[in-house]
Amino acid sequence: MIKPNSITLQFLYVCFLILFTSSIKADDQEVIANGYRVQSVNADSSGKSLKAILELIDGNDSSNYGPDIPLLFLTASFETKDRLRVTITDANATRWEIPDDILPRPARLDNHSAPHSTGVLSDPCSDLTFALVSTTPFGFIVGRNSGDALFNATPANNSPSTYLVFKDQYLQLSSSLPPQDGSNLYGIGEHTKGSFKLQPDLTLTLWNADIGSVNTDLNLYGAHPFYMDVRPNGTTHGVSLLNSNGMDVVYSGDRITYKVIGGILDLYFFAGPTPELVMQQYTELIGRPAPMPYWSFGFHQCRYGYKDVHDVEGVVAGYKNANIPLEAMWTDIDYMDKYKDFTLDPVNFPADLMKKFVDELHKNGQKYIVIVDPGIAIDESYEIYQRGLKADIYINRDGVPYEGQVWPGKTYFPDFLNPAAGEFWTNEIKIFQDLLPVDGLWIDMNELSNFITSSASNSSLDNPPYKINNGGGRRPVGDRTIPATALHYGNVTEYNVHNMYGFLESKATHSSLANVTGKRPFVLTRSTFVGTGKYSAHWTGDNAASWNDLKYTIPSILNTGLFGIPMVGADICGFMRDTNEELCRRWIQLGAFYPFSRDHSDKSSGRQELYLWESVAASARGVLGLRYRLLPYIYTLMYEASTKGVPIARPLFFSYPADANTYGNSAQFLLGASVLVSPVLACWNRARSRQGGYVQLDAPAESINVHVSGGSIIAMQGEAMTTEAARATAFHLLVVIGESGNSSGQVFLDDGVIIESRVLNGVYALSQNWTVGSATILGLRKNSTQGCDQLHADSNGFVKLELSNLTFPIGKEFKIQTNPCQQKRFKRLRV
Repeated sequence: MIKPNSITLQFLYVCFLILFTSSIKADDQEVIANGYRVQSVNADSSGKSLKAILELIDGNDSSNYGPDIPLLFLTASFETKDRLRVTITDANATRWEIPDDILPRPARLDNHSAPHSTGVLSDPCSDLTFALVSTTPFGFIVGRNSGDALFNATPANNSPSTYLVFKDQYLQLSSSLPPQDGSNLYGIGEHTKGSFKLQPDLTLTLWNADIGSVNTDLNLYGAHPFYMDVRPNGTTHGVSLLNSNGMDVVYSGDRITYKVIGGILDLYFFAGPTPELVMQQYTELIGRPAPMPYWSFGFHQCRYGYKDVHDVEGVVAGYKNANIPLEAMWTDIDYMDKYKDFTLDPVNFPADLMKKFVDELHKNGQKYIVIVDPGIAIDESYEIYQRGLKADIYINRDGVPYEGQVWPGKTYFPDFLNPAAGEFWTNEIKIFQDLLPVDGLWIDMNELSNFITSSASNSSLDNPPYKINNGGGRRPVGDRTIPATALHYGNVTEYNVHNMYGFLESKATHSSLANVTGKRPFVLTRSTFVGTGKYSAHWTGDNAASWNDLKYTIPSILNTGLFGIPMVGADICGFMRDTNEELCRRWIQLGAFYPFSRDHSDKSSGRQELYLWESVAASARGVLGLRYRLLPYIYTLMYEASTKGVPIARPLFFSYPADANTYGNSAQFLLGASVLVSPVLACWNRARSRQGGYVQLDAPAESINVHVSGGSIIAMQGEAMTTEAARATAFHLLVVIGESGNSSGQVFLDDGVIIESRVLNGVYALSQNWTVGSATILGLRKNSTQGCDQLHADSNGFVKLELSNLTFPIGKEFKIQTNPCQQKRFKRLRV
């Protein structure tokens, strides 16, 4: 154990930043508890794990938030060379923690028989270190071998707000942070933020709620207690608190403090030291993102308020007549019979006309997706309701199914913790799929959302002693959702699993679609939790048609990528309120480069299909044409995401971690490592130059600035109205010569729908007769093309080569020779 006056490590205090509309200030004079001291420390035989017994310090007992738990276990262990786990829990009683069968992870080591005198844990293969600090109260530090402190939970002198607190319904852990600009924090969500980089003096609340994303700094649809910390030299690490209970995460300017209303403290530290490696390490724990079907990267159209099947057919025709690509048509709850799941409105969306409509879409290489809400209508004539009763799969309260209210009126809610609910869900999806062969499912309202707030019981679960800042006003935890005292399968309370409902529904829906269709599932969910990306895509929810909302989509999408959900988008042109021509034009220019690209609007707002304004239609043809040309590149990024966990849309510091100018950039993003997107978000625009400064770019009304990094090779295909048609075109290579004179790239190809796909060899590409038909080479300097007088340089001395009529098969090495000016050899990766 390290004594505070003998610390030999040089510590940098970790900076963590938090947002909230209603700022919460910590009161150092409020005594919540007296903290803990270390009673004993033991190590396991491997030397990679230690366990400490912590005992409560006697003193003036505080009844704030309930009695303290007197004895705790702290366990620290290396699970891999790049991942350190620290858990703190009750030494004498089992507490709620996320079950391993829901989120698989290594079991905590429990063989700690040898006394351990130093309280220091290190591994020669790891850059991470752990050290207990013998202050009173005690603390601990997770650091690097270099001496940098990544997480310093040593209490400040005479400051109870920095002590470890462990009560039944209030857990507190605080870490000091580096000085100003010593740390750059990203993550902790889901919230709509004006800045991607977290800002100080606010609180981030994690309690999934049906609160529109038009609201900034409020707890929204997802709970992700994970952040990435980029230090000034670019060295990066990650921190995750794996806990499903509600919490406030408070940043006071010099420290981060977790205030959690249940469970255990289960911390994971990821060594990095690059942003990409942090993502690999984090998703190795929580699950790699699901591969998405190729077609899902096309453009999607939806609206809440389509009147009937003829209205929807008219929208499809409108896109076709305007020559704007349309991959998938969606319908909101309008298609249902009285808003009941897995039904069709017999008047406006009758089964025979809907089947004809979907068949026509499929004939044209297009797709159809419908929304499904979790609430099952209470209706004796509704067979799905009856089958749910028979299977006993509904959430209960007071011994009977809990009755809530959503779109169809009174409803029960499936309990996706119950294995029988998964079977029920699969059966209902199969029955509906036989009626109407949809291509994916959109699951909404799964926070859970409830139109009523049930009366609270006398249990402290419904009225916990610490009030998290739910909704920005400390609303009750049962506000417009399921009561916290409701019971799930195995007598698990809603209090403990509330934040996991959307995750569990995503998991069940993904499994059901795979079983029913035999194809790669496409699931879009609103509510998310740690690990949701393994099963589903996400959209950022109910935004509005405003320039601010347009701007906020970039931080939201980048944050979602950090949470391990790379397939993410925002409602293009805005969901609520009437959009306008200029805003919608600029929004499709940006939205064409979201990983998931969909136009969606509310029934109370004006129509906003992209063909309604000619200027918007013209922009859409241009930017969606480019998106479809980039599909091989974007799909390869999906493969990289599903195998390594790195996002598709990335902040600039992923490629330039040592460049401090990238840390606060919320106005641009990268697709992969090679494509820079610089949208117009207001009346001005600026983009990052390769020197690390800013340059002013022209921003014509009809276009967006998209750049390719030097040293890249981008595999592209032709423009088309559908991804199926685009895949039938020849490949084009865009080669941008780097400063070294070399370029590289890769492309991943499969059939786009197989459930599990991995790189084997180039046989599949050869079997499809895919060929490189043309190439563009950029970045050649005029002085490197002597003897080529026909080549004209631009003002910077660069020339462009256009090569056509090529017939190189994808799957074999080939050479491009332009003689006598230039000779280059390009070797494709086998797929």
